[in-house]
Amino acid sequence: MIRRAIVMLALVAASSASAVRAQADTSTTSFEVNGLTVILRRNTATDVVAANMYLLGGTQQLTPATQGIEALLLEASERGTKHYPGAAVRQVAARLGVDFEIAPQEDWTVFGFKGVRSIFDSTFAVFADRLTSPTLDSAEVELVRQRLMTAAREARNSPDPLVEILADSLANIGHPYGFNPAGNESSLFSITLDRLRTYQATQMVTSRMLLVVVGNIDQPRLENLVQRGFGTLTRGSYVWSPPRPAPRLGRAVLVRPADLPTNYIRGYYPGPSARDRDYQVLRIATAVLNGRFFTEIRSRRNLSYEVDAPFLDRALSSGGVYVTTVDPNQTIRLMREEITRLQTEMVDARGLDRLIQQFITDFFLRNETAGDQATFLARAQIYKGDYRAAGRFVDELRRVTPEDVRRVAITYMKDFRFVYLGKPESLDRSLLDRF
Repeated sequence: MIRRAIVMLALVAASSASAVRAQADTSTTSFEVNGLTVILRRNTATDVVAANMYLLGGTQQLTPATQGIEALLLEASERGTKHYPGAAVRQVAARLGVDFEIAPQEDWTVFGFKGVRSIFDSTFAVFADRLTSPTLDSAEVELVRQRLMTAAREARNSPDPLVEILADSLANIGHPYGFNPAGNESSLFSITLDRLRTYQATQMVTSRMLLVVVGNIDQPRLENLVQRGFGTLTRGSYVWSPPRPAPRLGRAVLVRPADLPTNYIRGYYPGPSARDRDYQVLRIATAVLNGRFFTEIRSRRNLSYEVDAPFLDRALSSGGVYVTTVDPNQTIRLMREEITRLQTEMVDARGLDRLIQQFITDFFLRNETAGDQATFLARAQIYKGDYRAAGRFVDELRRVTPEDVRRVAITYMKDFRFVYLGKPESLDRSLLDRF
């Protein structure tokens, strides 16, 4: 009888918890504190909270000599701040069990953290101090600089990161996207301490900041934390706008000889802006192409363990192809055939509907964490000027038709700029000239 009573109590508790989750508040709102835009997606069903600060501008902030400056600045803030001097920043973070994320990207730099609700206030205080009041001690900055330079050097010694860096640079010559937001050895070495401090003083302004918080935090509590952390920061006059359209540079092939067990090929073409209807159409078209590459190149021919038709989700999109293979010529021919088929034949409507539904499911499964949801809302706010545009994402995908897929394949999938890393004697270069 006792065991039965315990089981019944457990079932009642589980039922009550399910009812609470079913009634969870998942509202989203926006407000401003001292010129800093804040988006709050409250979710009372979980105690996990993510806070991401998006420092707007990304590569538009950079010159050849300042690539990586924001990454260096934010990494250096871990070595001491006004209210958490020296090792105190790391000690407090370790005690709270929180890791801070730094992710420099083309359109912004993300600085954020994820933790539980009970420690949110304490973590947010460290978070705000790192953004507003880093000590920037010369010796500590030098330690961080050397670490970042080592990481940049190692990236260029690994085939996949290297071919990605080279392909992005080749596709964006003369454009801000051609800069590396994480920096390279030369730029990181050249950034002086004075330049770093000047950047902190002039660029860490609230008009450049977008804060997105996802989790079980109420608005008055968050407003109070933001006011305490950023209420006295300079507003500035920054207004984000998308980078200028990428120039049509035409086809190009860069061959980088390397004695590797396989060959790496990556090529990009420019796509539409995030405010263009074709943006979501091209996203689906690349998903169709990716599925066909997987079927023909990996599954049926066993020519590659890694093949992809990437879509770069930026203010100005890009699409492309990527593969690592021991038989580059046969693989390139198959890629060209599948792109031509997409441009000349109509995708089956029912098959496209199934693919779109599967894509939507996979997309949200890959973006189910609080931090991923924050970036989803940030993209809508930054690219379209309204976080509520995120709610139209699914409808935009479902409106894509077979005619749309064929049209964007014809319009955009051309003038590829390729990087080939591997054995030059294995490549018939003329095959890449057909893209």
